[in-house]
Amino acid sequence: MIRILNYAEVSASEVFARVEPKMDVSAIVSDILSAVKRDGDAALFAFTEKFDKAVLKTLVVSKEEIDEALSLVEPRFLDILHRAAANIRAFHEKQVRTSFIINTEPGVVIGQKIIPVDKAGLYVPGGTAAYPSTVLMDAIPAKIAGVREVVMVTPPGKDGKVNPAILAAASVAGIDKIFKVGGAQAIAALAFGTESIPKVDKIVGPGNAFVAEAKKQVFGQVSIDMIAGPSEILIVADGKTNPRHAAADLLSQAEHDKLASAVLVTDSMDFAKAVQGELEKQIPLLERAEIARASIDNNGKIIVANDLMNAIEIANEIAPEHLELCVDNPFDLLDSIRHAGSVFMGRNCPEALGDYFAGPNHTLPTSGTAKFSSPLSVDDFVKKTQYTYYTKDALAAVAEDVAFFATKEGLTGHAKSAMVRSEDDV
Repeated sequence: MIRILNYAEVSASEVFARVEPKMDVSAIVSDILSAVKRDGDAALFAFTEKFDKAVLKTLVVSKEEIDEALSLVEPRFLDILHRAAANIRAFHEKQVRTSFIINTEPGVVIGQKIIPVDKAGLYVPGGTAAYPSTVLMDAIPAKIAGVREVVMVTPPGKDGKVNPAILAAASVAGIDKIFKVGGAQAIAALAFGTESIPKVDKIVGPGNAFVAEAKKQVFGQVSIDMIAGPSEILIVADGKTNPRHAAADLLSQAEHDKLASAVLVTDSMDFAKAVQGELEKQIPLLERAEIARASIDNNGKIIVANDLMNAIEIANEIAPEHLELCVDNPFDLLDSIRHAGSVFMGRNCPEALGDYFAGPNHTLPTSGTAKFSSPLSVDDFVKKTQYTYYTKDALAAVAEDVAFFATKEGLTGHAKSAMVRSEDDV
C-alpha cells in the first residue's frame, strides 16, 4: 500500500527520497562496448542471439518487412499514428531556430549559423513493452531539424522480427534506416559504427540500465540526449479532484517498471486516504499489476502538504519528469513551477495525453535533472557555428585594445597576432 506522509511531521529526507537503482552494470557494459568496437557486426549477431534469443542473417530491416508491418497493424492505429505525428510535428516546428547576422558597426560582421547534425541514432526499447510513441517523439524533431540521416535501432523478438507497431511508426516518421539490435550493443554500434550500422553524431532515446550506462560511457565519442532514470509522475491536487482519476494517473507511470516513482502531493488528508483506497482497487485490474504493485509499494508516496503553495514548493524540489496540476485554475500556478519536465494542466489532462498524442515531447529529464535540463527538442539535433568578419580598417581600430587585453593574460603571441597587420603597414 502506498505511504501517506504528513509534510509537517516527517523529515525532508523522507519526503524527497528518490529511487536509487542498486545494480552496477558498468563493467558488463564496458565489455560489450569493447567487443562491438573490436568485432563489429559479428559481436552484434552474437549478443542478439545471447540476449534476445534471436538468430539473425542480417541486421537490416528491409522495405518488405516494413510493408508487412504496415499491413499487420490496424487501420485505426495507423490513422492515430498519423494524427499524433501531425500534433508532434506542429509543436516541434515552433522550436526551429534561425541563424542570425549582426552588422551594426562599419566593417564588422558577426553571426551564428544553425546547422543540423549529419546523422542521428534513435534507440527504441523492446522487451516488456514496445513503444511506437518513442519512435515519433525522437524521429520527428530530428527530421524537422534537417538531420540528413536518421537511423533507428531496436531489439528483435525471438522470431527475429521487429514489433509491427514500431515499424509502422518508423514509416510514419520517415526514418531512413532501421536495424535489429538492442541493448548496450546497439548503443556501441551507433557510437563506433560497424559494417552494417553507420556511426552517428547524436544518440537519443530511453532504455534500461544497460542502455543508460552505455550512453554514459560513449558520451564524448558521440553526443547523447540525457541519461534517463526510472519513470516519474508527481500530481499536485486539491481535495476537489476525483480520487479515482488521480489514482489512475499515478498508475499510468507505476506500470512502466518496478523502479518507477508515483507521487501525489495534496493539501487534503481525506483526499490522500481516498486515493490510497482507489489505488488498492485499481492495481489488481491492471495487466501489469505485479509491476505497478512493486512501484507503488516501494517507491510511491502521498505527501500531505500544509497548503497548495507548499505543494508547489515540494514539486519544485522534487523536479519530476511529469507534473500534473489537478486544480481549478492551473494557469494561475504555472509561473510558480520552476522545475518539471512536462506539465499537464487541469483535471482533464492525464499524463498519457503527452505520452502519445498532444504534441509536446515525452522524452523528458528524470531523477531531478529537470532542475537543469529540458525535454528532447529540435535543439537536440542542431549545433551552432559562429563567425566573425572584420575589414582591415575595422581591425586597426581595435587591434591595440585586443593586444592590451591579451597581455593582461600573459599571452604575447595573441597580442602580436592582433598587431602584426598594422605593423606591416608602417
